[in-house]
Amino acid sequence: MEFEAVIGLEVHAQLKTESKIFCSCSTRFGAEPNENTCPICLGMPGVLPVLNKKAVEYALKACLATHCEIEPTNRFDRKNYFYPDLPKGYQISQFALPIGRHGRITLQGNGTPKVIGITRIHMEEDAGKSIHGDNLGNPGKSYVDFNRTGVPLVEIVSEPEIRSAEEAREYLITLKSVLEYTEVSDCNMEEGSFRCDANVSIRPVGQKEFGTRAEVKNINSFKFVQKAIEYEIERQTQIIRQGDQVVQETRLYDANRGVTFSMRSKEEAHDYRYFPEPDLVPIVIDEAWIQQARSELPELPEEKRERFVSEYGIPPYDAGVLTADKALSQYYEQCIAVFNQPKAVSNWIMSELLRELKNDDKEITDCPVSPEHLGQLLKMVDDGTISGKIAKTVFEEMFRTGKSPDAVVKEKNLVQISDTGAIQALIDEVIADNPEQAEQYRSGKDKVIGFLVGQVMKKSQGKANPGLVNKLFQEKLRG
Repeated sequence: MEFEAVIGLEVHAQLKTESKIFCSCSTRFGAEPNENTCPICLGMPGVLPVLNKKAVEYALKACLATHCEIEPTNRFDRKNYFYPDLPKGYQISQFALPIGRHGRITLQGNGTPKVIGITRIHMEEDAGKSIHGDNLGNPGKSYVDFNRTGVPLVEIVSEPEIRSAEEAREYLITLKSVLEYTEVSDCNMEEGSFRCDANVSIRPVGQKEFGTRAEVKNINSFKFVQKAIEYEIERQTQIIRQGDQVVQETRLYDANRGVTFSMRSKEEAHDYRYFPEPDLVPIVIDEAWIQQARSELPELPEEKRERFVSEYGIPPYDAGVLTADKALSQYYEQCIAVFNQPKAVSNWIMSELLRELKNDDKEITDCPVSPEHLGQLLKMVDDGTISGKIAKTVFEEMFRTGKSPDAVVKEKNLVQISDTGAIQALIDEVIADNPEQAEQYRSGKDKVIGFLVGQVMKKSQGKANPGLVNKLFQEKLRG
């Protein structure tokens, strides 16, 4: 029997506000424990929450960017449960009337688009953080840091339409890109501002009913999401093949061992005893507010990808890579403004630039080579000042030092030799050193020209103009 996976993702994205959702405490990451707190976010008796309008504006933009229908009147509810890092004993969230419903994310895959539905987007406050063990090596002690309590989030819930771990990864990358383009979230996974829960089940191919699902909580890496889902699919498949039943439960992913493990059983859905938050009035979002938010949306990744293909004539794959990151797409267009050969620029960015960034674990925003300098380097190749091979050496030095290509070429004396007399002298030397190969070329063995040109390049330390070398060799040996 063949099985297929049924996967739904719940993503929590921290909204990029300076203050929390119901009080004026800072959302700054990295503050001393419990520094960014006040009686409101600590849930002291008698305090009242006041809604941060900027959080609503950001949530509204996230909904519009993912093609959600906006709920004209939405409200906050109390989600009641106990956890040590939840000081009020409940979380202010949205349940019955979320801000957005019925959206979508389009995956490009291998050139065949697939639409993944978004069930809902709702606003809520984050909980705190439990810390187990201390700096003195006492594993039996636990602490709670409430700095994160009250930080504004949107929870984005997908439809269970994802069918593989690879699709789940692509969905998350695409969603993260959309949120970053709109600037509603910085989506910093290392700081926990973009986190994912994965609901995974399997069923026989062709069966409509869902299987029993397991929820894998709080995964904060694309790689680990993919690995956790792959493991969970394999684990559930083995259980069913052995004649046993999958248990509905919540699991965690151990990245060191590459396995998921049980956190708690979840035979039935939790009864959170939702009821409307009595201290907050409903939010009314009229058409004027929606149109204002829509007018502030930037060109989104999908639109930019299509424009890059039509305007610059580059392949859809190149456009997909270049537009996945907003800063990278801006870098590309700034480079084209200097050197207007779009395909040549995309080739260099996708090969040399992205490789160096990956090797140094840098983001494009930290790139030491400016787009203007990269454009100037490609111009120097195009006009014959340096060869393509030398350009790679120059680029590596530019990346290491941040210097301009012109400065590196002058310092290293790397200007391409295009002087006919100098090249002819090198050709004569090579023919004298390799008479057998020269005679083979004269007798019609054209492929040997590659060897001869290579010898000239070697003697010139890569500085000779290879096109001119090839031309002069043919003239010399064939008359």
